[in-house]
Amino acid sequence: MFTGIIETEGIIHSIEKQQDNIIFWVESNIAHELKIDQSIAHDGVCLTVTAVAEGKHCVTAIYETLQKTNLGSWEVGKIVNLERCMPANGRFDGHFVQGHVDQTGVCTSVISEHGSWRFSFAYEVSKGNFTVEKGSIAVNGVSLTVVDSSEGSFSVAIIPYTYEHTNFKEIGVGTVVNLEFDIIGKYLKKLFEKQNLVKSSI
Repeated sequence: MFTGIIETEGIIHSIEKQQDNIIFWVESNIAHELKIDQSIAHDGVCLTVTAVAEGKHCVTAIYETLQKTNLGSWEVGKIVNLERCMPANGRFDGHFVQGHVDQTGVCTSVISEHGSWRFSFAYEVSKGNFTVEKGSIAVNGVSLTVVDSSEGSFSVAIIPYTYEHTNFKEIGVGTVVNLEFDIIGKYLKKLFEKQNLVKSSI
């Protein structure tokens, strides 16, 4: 379980394709603290550490992950948001983030607003995901509050600290991002769908 509070940034050091999988070596200032089998969110995608060496750690993205996220487009030098799992005695500052990206979205606008920024994103609605105003959304693993919401799009406000300490500073119009929608909303949607199915069968 993650919180969407980014711990640090990493840089993609090398990329190796292995059949349908891609192996990434990521350089960061927390690599020396990592252990093999540890789970870390990379731009919101939960991946397992398979090796650690010389200030870098290694993870593998399988075919299914590559299909649902933007990892297939990563290049050497890309900045990625990193977050380790929340410890049992940790403070819960963001929202429930599983590290299971639902789908990708595309940045449609970036507006400067007197010291902060408003980012807007569009996503494919056919997958059944949705946002609500003042609800939670994880964009590249960053826990954010939805400002405006409509079918297939939403916006978020980014403060200077978040802008400087995450890869939001690298996002522009056309950038593809990873989206994980609020798990509470997803469970409620499933519950209502099940109830309606039961009612329609009576």
